[in-house]
Amino acid sequence: MIRINLLPHREEKRKERRQQFYVVSLGMILLGGAIALLVHMVYAGYIERQESKNAFLKAEITKLNAQIAEIRTLRQQIDALLARKQVIESLQSHRAETVHLFNELARNMPDGVYLKTARQSGQRVTLTGIAQSNARVSSLMRSLDESPFLQNPGLVEVKSATVAGRRVSEFTLTIGIERPSVEVAAKVAQGGAR
Repeated sequence: MIRINLLPHREEKRKERRQQFYVVSLGMILLGGAIALLVHMVYAGYIERQESKNAFLKAEITKLNAQIAEIRTLRQQIDALLARKQVIESLQSHRAETVHLFNELARNMPDGVYLKTARQSGQRVTLTGIAQSNARVSSLMRSLDESPFLQNPGLVEVKSATVAGRRVSEFTLTIGIERPSVEVAAKVAQGGAR
């Protein structure tokens, strides 16, 4: 029988397999590195795009905040202008109020009653004056109560005094001004214009 020594052949096969293993391992390592590099580049691209989007959004948010601040200042200016307009309109609508007050006082003033002062505070008017008697003060209050522009006359004080050697009654009373509605004011204005 022939004896063949297969040890060198086995040895060569082992070397060959070992080399193959090293080559495949190196290939796998290189392939893994390439895949890792590719994944890293893809994720870096995603991150870069997201960062550019974030930067754009931050710039837009800054612009919007500036616009919001400008809108707030404009709203404050608008509110201030509207408040001024409202004050002017209220003054305009009540500018004839003093004229109506004095007309009503002149119309309703009985003989023997004289006014010294008339002070207005809002819709309340305080009248001080002198009358020949308490009955004339009562007559003044009744006639003021019947007026369409005056309401709720109230006597604050009546006291006896002497003026130029004559005994008179000094009085203080308050009355409210009734602001007519827009329709009534328009009718009064039309009646006065004719």
